[in-house]
Amino acid sequence: MINVKNLTKRYVNVNAVDNISFDVGENETVGLLGPNGAGKTTTMRILTCFMPATAGTATIAGFDVFTDSLNVRQQIGYLPENVPLYLDMRVNEYLMFRAKLKNIPRRERRKKIDYCLELTGIRNVQNQITGTLSKGYKQRVGLADTLIHDPKILILDEPTIGLDPNQIMQIRQVIKGLGEKHTVLLSTHILPEVEMVCDRIMIIDNGKIVAMDTPANLMKQLKSSSNVVLEIKGDGERIKSSLSGIDGVNSVTWKKKGDINELYVEGSGEEDIREKIFKCIVKDNYILREMKRQPITLEEVFHQITTKETEEVSDNA
Repeated sequence: MINVKNLTKRYVNVNAVDNISFDVGENETVGLLGPNGAGKTTTMRILTCFMPATAGTATIAGFDVFTDSLNVRQQIGYLPENVPLYLDMRVNEYLMFRAKLKNIPRRERRKKIDYCLELTGIRNVQNQITGTLSKGYKQRVGLADTLIHDPKILILDEPTIGLDPNQIMQIRQVIKGLGEKHTVLLSTHILPEVEMVCDRIMIIDNGKIVAMDTPANLMKQLKSSSNVVLEIKGDGERIKSSLSGIDGVNSVTWKKKGDINELYVEGSGEEDIREKIFKCIVKDNYILREMKRQPITLEEVFHQITTKETEEVSDNA
């Protein structure tokens, strides 16, 4: 449904988007992650015909975003980061106005509006002036507008920005449900959101795609997936020294909490090092209070990949 090949957007001497290529399949939900200024919003603006690219190609549902923008716009629902609304209109009036602009047949407009009001949880403010709404409610009005013409493809730039925790949970569920019959490309800074909603993740940094896979596969690809958290009674320094000498241990971080030592042991690979740790503790007669494995998180994946990319850029500069 979305096909991007060698897409580039250049500003003077800076490549905001640097020769990226990717595909998003039908009814697939893909999350676009990256630090501020990485190129996420620029990519979305190009795909939604908001701005032209410097080079490369992109198609939406088979239509070229550069030569057939009218057909592209009919296929997509776009929610920008800062939602543009007519603040002097009531929510109902605004959605009716947008339904007319999107050429929804007269007999279907009320039904479509009611569906979107219910789906996004804004029925209770439908008669309120849009400009008097909180930021979270304005975001939801924007999402209702995005969905009103039932587009094949949804492109959502930070869809939960400004929402409170309860609203975030609701919108996540909405997006997850939408992914069953829509193709969804969304950007976000909330990593748990990606794990809960997305089938695949693209991590973009300095305008380049530096990783692309399912959340589970990304976490498997990185080392240090066998990390262990311990609580042990005894001499903290000696315990740390003993654990550091175990084959397969990359590093040991020690923190003292009263007469208890809290240690974080990072493995050097995927091997489960808990048995080696247990034997070391028993041999040295330490008192083990707790031991649990802590697999690598998506936050750590994001940090490792983007930090590595930044270091490589600095080294080549």
